This record gives sequence, C-alpha cells and structure tokens, in this order.
Amino acid sequence: MTSSRFSGYLLTLTAATCWGLLGPMARVALADGVSALEVAFWRATVGGALFALHVALLAARRSARPSPARRRLRLQRADIPAVIGFGVIGVALFYGSYQLAVESGGAALASVLLYTAPAWVAGMGAAFLSEPLTRHKVGAVALTLAGVTAIAMGGTAGVTLTTVGILWGLLSGFLYASYYPFGKHYFQRYVPAAIFAVALPIGAIVLLPWIDFAPKSSAAWLALTAIAFISTYGAYLAYGAALQRLAASRASIVATLEPVVAAVVATLWWNEDLGVWGYVGAAMIVVATLLAAMERERTPTPPADSITENVA
Repeated sequence: MTSSRFSGYLLTLTAATCWGLLGPMARVALADGVSALEVAFWRATVGGALFALHVALLAARRSARPSPARRRLRLQRADIPAVIGFGVIGVALFYGSYQLAVESGGAALASVLLYTAPAWVAGMGAAFLSEPLTRHKVGAVALTLAGVTAIAMGGTAGVTLTTVGILWGLLSGFLYASYYPFGKHYFQRYVPAAIFAVALPIGAIVLLPWIDFAPKSSAAWLALTAIAFISTYGAYLAYGAALQRLAASRASIVATLEPVVAAVVATLWWNEDLGVWGYVGAAMIVVATLLAAMERERTPTPPADSITENVA
C-alpha cells in the first residue's frame, strides 16, 4: 500500500469518527435543554461561517496563483436557485430531522438509520437519473429494509425506542440521499466549500422561525461548537482530502464505520444499547451500504479533475 493510499484511508477514518461523534455530542446540548432544531441551527450557522472563511482564504490564494483548471469558487446566477433548494432540503430539513432522530431515539439509532441513504439513492437514481437497479442495488435495498425491520423489533436501553424516532431517522437517511443527485451535478462544477458556505446559512435561516432559543451552559456551547467544527467542517475537510488519495467508492466503504463509532461512543457515554435485534439490524444496514459501495467500485471512475478537490 502506498503512503498516499494509507493516508487516504486514515483521513476517511478521521472523517467517519468526526461524523460518528455528532449524535453523542448533540445529546450533551439536548440534555442541557437545547432543542433539536436549535442544535441543527447552530451547526448550520457556525459551520457556514467556517466554510465562508475557508472560501475567502482559497480566493486569496487563487488570486495570487490563478489556475483556470480548478473548479469555481463563485456560484453562477443560474445555479443559485438549486443551491438555495439544497440549503432547504440538504441542510435545514436534513440537519433538523437528524437531530430530532437523536432526540427521539438516541445517537446510535439515528446514525444507523442515516445509513439507509444508499437504499434511497438507488431509488432516486432509478427514478431521476435513469440508473438501472442492478443486483447489488436490489440487495442493498432488501438488506436495508430487513435491517430497519429488525431494529423496530428490538429494544434499547438508555433511550426510548419510538415509531417517531425511527421515522425521523429514516427521513434523515432519505434527505441525506439527496446529496447524491445534487452532488452529481454541482459538487463537480464548484468547490463544495463554496456551496456549503451558501447552503448552510440558508438552512440556518429556514430553521430560525422554528426555534425558541434556550439558555445554555458552557458545556452546551462547547458541544455546539464541536459539532460545527469537528462533525461538520472538519469531517468534510478530512473526507475531501481523502478523496484526493482514494477512489470515492473505497472511501465510502471506510466511511461506513461512522455508525459503528456512534454506537460505541453512545454506549460508553450515554449507556445506549440497541439490543440484539437492533445490532442485527444495524449490521444489515452497514452491509447494505458496503454493497452499494461495491456497485460504485464497478462503475467507471470519473476523471481525476472531477473528484480531487472535494472541499479544499
């Protein structure tokens, strides 16, 4: 294994760990009386500010060393409505539903159900992108459905397993899947940091009317800041750097460690336990994600220029 590939796997593992900490850290703020939607609001607000600063630094660097081959930092006017829509769906609704899933069902369950996204992606690809439903995709969908059913049959300790919690988790997976059709058109046209610098503040604005701001302890503020810096900005940066060294399909396989990290941390930190059936279902969903990644491995890889600059 080359040093570049090894660092790519290490960066992907770092990103998965950062994402896996999202739910457990959110529970700190939730336990302090911060609502789920306020957690999502601060994630989008602070994360958007960090990406805006990142884009400003990139713009300054590029002005000193112009490189027309690189993707754009400034959005074209015709693409702004799509980015606004992404801010509503991929930020406000996705971030909000995920935090509501954490609040309703716990960090471990929310992270596992988030990974139903590949099943939703298969359906979206068939419906909107004329992508065939191959055996791998059908198998991934079937395993995902079986996994969700097994989770619904199980019980949890440390949280109350409810239908609402499962539904919020499934909705977050569906909304996360929207990153695929959007990203296929726009993340290869623009530096994704430029999109997040616009979409995250839009998502925060959409969330704002639904929030009653609560008084917060220093622990809650620390958790909210960590969510924005580590689980949003830092995770995307690490994953983007990983994609400069690994094919997207390989990186996505390693990223399936995210729900594992979330489950382990939630168990140690918050005494969450999905139960036997819950862990069986979680394993099915992770295997389904691996099947989807194997399908992408068989698909021809895009030209290097289209994937080497994911966030940075």
